[in-house]
Amino acid sequence: MNKKTSAQPRFVQIKSALLDKIEHGEMRPGDKVQSENQLAELFGVSRMTARRALTELVTEGILARSQGLGTFVSDSRPMSSILEIRSIDDEIIQRGHLYANKVLTVDTVTATEQQCVWLGVATNSVVFHTKVVHLENGLPIQLEDRIVNPELAPQYIQQNFTLTTANHYLSKIAPLTEAEHSVEAILPNNELANILDIATSQPCLKISRRTYSSKGVVSYARLYHPGNRYRIGGYLDFNPTP
Repeated sequence: MNKKTSAQPRFVQIKSALLDKIEHGEMRPGDKVQSENQLAELFGVSRMTARRALTELVTEGILARSQGLGTFVSDSRPMSSILEIRSIDDEIIQRGHLYANKVLTVDTVTATEQQCVWLGVATNSVVFHTKVVHLENGLPIQLEDRIVNPELAPQYIQQNFTLTTANHYLSKIAPLTEAEHSVEAILPNNELANILDIATSQPCLKISRRTYSSKGVVSYARLYHPGNRYRIGGYLDFNPTP
């Protein structure tokens, strides 16, 4: 074991070992994963440490639990949690994959009537508008189409979105206090299909999300994902930890 590996927390070592097997095809979607007790014995750790490794992989969508049957390798598509809001680059990097993006639009515009409603601003207000394509291992996984309230993020338009994400920047200058979102399935038009590099017959997941700081609505984002490359979900554990 090299120094870098030995310096990692033990639960991270377990996660890395399981991810390596999945990445190299030694474990495939549907394969059963060793139990908490088996992993604890194999890695010389406590059952609680093994449980944390499995739970985090379940939360990240890599594994799936089936009550009474065990834990299995999940669908190979990445999964984003619907129970928390995370920056897309963090999700991709945590999966051990390569993150990149393409900035399509960074502009100041006069808000439409609907956009004014979304942001809770006066009619004909000026707002910021960005469109960024996020890529995982070179494939488009999300088109982020976002409008931002300049009163709550006045320097937003000046950011270099090839170096940071809107989520990271807005979380820093206008910390999130609440959010509301909806999810729907759509078929892409020609423009969206071209951006995501998919056919117009390929269903997409559209997440509409409005985020608030303590001072009001900060942004409204529409996030489009190719349905064959992305999932959303979450894991809830109602059993108390012994």
